[in-house]
Amino acid sequence: MSALERLSDGQWDVIIAGGGNAALCAAIEAAEAGAKVLLVEAAPKTYRGGNSRHTRNFRCMHAGPLSVLTDSYGEAEYFDDLIRVTKGETDEHLARMTIRKSEEALPWMEAHGVRFQPSLSGTLSLSRTNAFFLGGGKALVNAYYRQAEALGVTVIYDTQITHVHLEGNRVTAMDLTAGEETRKLPTRSAILASGGFQGDIDWLARAWGPAARNFLIRGTPYNKGVVLRDMLDQGTQSVGDPTQCHAVAIDGRAPKFDGGIVTRLDCVPFSIVVNKNGERFYDEGEDVWPKRYAIWGRLVAAQPDQVAYSIIDAKSRDLFMPSVYPPEEADTIEGLGQRLGISGNKLRETVEAFNAGCRAGDFHPTELDGVATEGVTPPKTNWARPISEPPFYGYSLRPGVTFTYLGLKVDDTARVQGPQGPLENVWAAGEIMAGSILGQGYLAGFGMTIGTVFGRIAGQEAAAHVA
Repeated sequence: MSALERLSDGQWDVIIAGGGNAALCAAIEAAEAGAKVLLVEAAPKTYRGGNSRHTRNFRCMHAGPLSVLTDSYGEAEYFDDLIRVTKGETDEHLARMTIRKSEEALPWMEAHGVRFQPSLSGTLSLSRTNAFFLGGGKALVNAYYRQAEALGVTVIYDTQITHVHLEGNRVTAMDLTAGEETRKLPTRSAILASGGFQGDIDWLARAWGPAARNFLIRGTPYNKGVVLRDMLDQGTQSVGDPTQCHAVAIDGRAPKFDGGIVTRLDCVPFSIVVNKNGERFYDEGEDVWPKRYAIWGRLVAAQPDQVAYSIIDAKSRDLFMPSVYPPEEADTIEGLGQRLGISGNKLRETVEAFNAGCRAGDFHPTELDGVATEGVTPPKTNWARPISEPPFYGYSLRPGVTFTYLGLKVDDTARVQGPQGPLENVWAAGEIMAGSILGQGYLAGFGMTIGTVFGRIAGQEAAAHVA
């Protein structure tokens, strides 16, 4: 008997598409309210959890010390941080609601098995804003699955929801496909938490052009946007730009899919970054890394062959989280260029011009220090120290896409907006609707905040509807 055949024939109260943080928060809330819940995860059990299994932290508002968080982080500062990275491309009402609800979410997470730890070396600048998961995202995902199953949630793996049956403004059933078998299951409500479309390289290439085929996908290969496409084809309202995404500069040696957070490189603020021609192209010291790291994926994507190189010297080697792959190393800049496959002479010229523009100042690696260049284009506005102390190190960079921002439009109850207004019994949470709040750019830990807040809301709303 197949997994689909083992499912009961009766109508489900809530069917949830997805198996990551947002889907699990929704499942737990709905089950706690007494709903009969089916969670459908496209991945095999060993790869369950979507991109959530690769996460490290959750950005949280708090009026004072809270759990492992220090000091305070208020709504105004949080929203200002968001506005700076999105350049105003956000729904302010939904953004502020998400920020406010993050404070109550953290105790809820702890009550449902998530454990936190203080910030580690290399992440101390986040001790006030971001709570780090003990054991990382996989531990969070496993804790939620234990909670969900203890509450009676039925979980099915290796199964894709291929069609949401809408009649007018309401869902009546969903098609589940496992292998060659498809089964139509009736349901009283649906929660869509199945992520973006970054796992579909052809879709990425249609949006971005051929350059997208050189992108690496940091997270799960199972987020192919199947449910998103099905809903858009049925006329539901969309938000976001298909070319906007959470894309960071990751190690160019990372695998095509599922390399996760360990492939991220945090060295950029203490380096110069050059393209394959040995030329700098952006201010590496624009802001503290948690607020600006997500711009670098797009910057590298715009360079020839979608590749760049981060260059540091010995005095910067221990200022950031260690990389999973060792850097290239040489005793001279020319030798480093050769090891990286770029012109050693051109790289030396670029480094010499940068060094000549560096000025003395008080270097502070965890805060904006104003140690800037003069007469250098582009300038480096913070942490600008000469690259002069051998050995010299280099990392190759490529765009690493975490998730795409094209998604479903929702209101503040997480309800999906159909062609003629709100759908009666369909909600969305997580990356599939994050474009409502993240029009561009990214703020470290904010994806988990959106998924937690809207997942909880969706679960509560669906359970209330069927009750």
